[in-house]
Amino acid sequence: MEQRDLLVPDRFERIQRASDKLKNIIVPVEEALQQIDALSVDLRTAGRGGFLIFRGNSGTGKSTFLNTLDLFRKGVVVTGISSSDKLVPTLRDLGPSQAALRVLVIEGREAVSDAERRGLQTAIHEINSFIRQRNGERTLIVWQCNTDDLQKTLVDIAEHVGGDTLVDVDRHVFLFQGPRREQYFDIAKRTIATLNEGASLLDLGVSDDRARQLIKQAPTIGSYLGLLRKDLVQNRDTLAKLMPKEPCRVWIVVVAGNEPEDNVATLTHGRLSAADIDRLLATTNANVVEELKRYPEKIGLLGTVLDAKILHLPILAALGIVREFASERLEETMKARGLSIVKADSPLERLCASDLGRAFTTQRLEPRPPGRKPPLNTRKAFQKLVDIASDNDTLLNEALGNALCQMGTVRSFETERDLGTDLTRRSDLLCYTDEGPVRLEIMWRTKTSRAEIANYTLTKLQNYGRAIGFLG
Repeated sequence: MEQRDLLVPDRFERIQRASDKLKNIIVPVEEALQQIDALSVDLRTAGRGGFLIFRGNSGTGKSTFLNTLDLFRKGVVVTGISSSDKLVPTLRDLGPSQAALRVLVIEGREAVSDAERRGLQTAIHEINSFIRQRNGERTLIVWQCNTDDLQKTLVDIAEHVGGDTLVDVDRHVFLFQGPRREQYFDIAKRTIATLNEGASLLDLGVSDDRARQLIKQAPTIGSYLGLLRKDLVQNRDTLAKLMPKEPCRVWIVVVAGNEPEDNVATLTHGRLSAADIDRLLATTNANVVEELKRYPEKIGLLGTVLDAKILHLPILAALGIVREFASERLEETMKARGLSIVKADSPLERLCASDLGRAFTTQRLEPRPPGRKPPLNTRKAFQKLVDIASDNDTLLNEALGNALCQMGTVRSFETERDLGTDLTRRSDLLCYTDEGPVRLEIMWRTKTSRAEIANYTLTKLQNYGRAIGFLG
């Protein structure tokens, strides 16, 4: 099984791993882009390369801006030269630029001791030589800098080596401020959602009001993301202290005659079918929602820590499972209701292929085309199951537990097991797995809707939260 572990990075090196989604996160910093545009025009006119000292405090997003230039400017190719790369041989090995503008970003060279100063002089000499050669045409070498001391040292050396051709303070030293403060909130929301398959601030246990308050404490976008991460860690620690000795996961299983897989999909996010607290709260006007809206960040954090999921189980799979794994008492009840107990073909295969079955494995829940609506006789048979569930759903849940054990991912299970707290809150199924216990809450319905699923899910989370003393 795969559990959510929310990611709130404040460094580009981690954000960069989501390379195919960077456009969803990165915002253009227009002043800096205009500086790059002006230098690009200047280099083409001069027929040579150029040098730029890119000054910005730690956390302003220098690396993020430079390494994503190609998102906002066509014909730009960015290459990083890390501190582990030797600058002189790296430049000498480069061929002519095939791009409209090649940007070489020098990273991790921000020390200015006497020994490093000698190294800086050698590097600046090589840069000055390179940008005057044919291989250096249409190439902008950018030296990242986060201190006044390093900036002054680089300017002094560059002026001595190449004069104002190499470094003109007005054109070749740029003070990068990063994105505007009013953009922080939106950037944070998009970053969290993109890197965590649609998660929101609520999943961190952070309300919108709290997130906006933190902006006042953050001098840079990096520090802002760090503050949000600190809140997440503190919130999770607070909740962890209230959790039972053996923390569990809580999954809602929807089994309904109208096959509401589309409704389930709209109430979840990501490939792990995580409950989308924002959508759940917006989908129903039930009394439980009015109460939870007073502290939505708490219910969001609870959903994260409990790994809350909403999973669909097709009725054809449910019928096959019940017939295959029914107890003697359930078989007698089925016969009394006029329900066939003839075993169906491959009920375990149907279970394994379902959202519920795949949630118990390492498989992510990839989007699938909606299945065909079941025929009338199947719906009628399932209605009889719902009738049984209305009288004694434990019989059906026990059959499902036996099937999960037979599938091999659940070692054992208990029905109607309480949470072990002063408040009596029982789960339909408590499944024991190698990765820890999973509590299943199962909706047996003739027909259901988004609003009903949302209300059911939120009520269960509220009950769990109250049982451990997290919610009032």
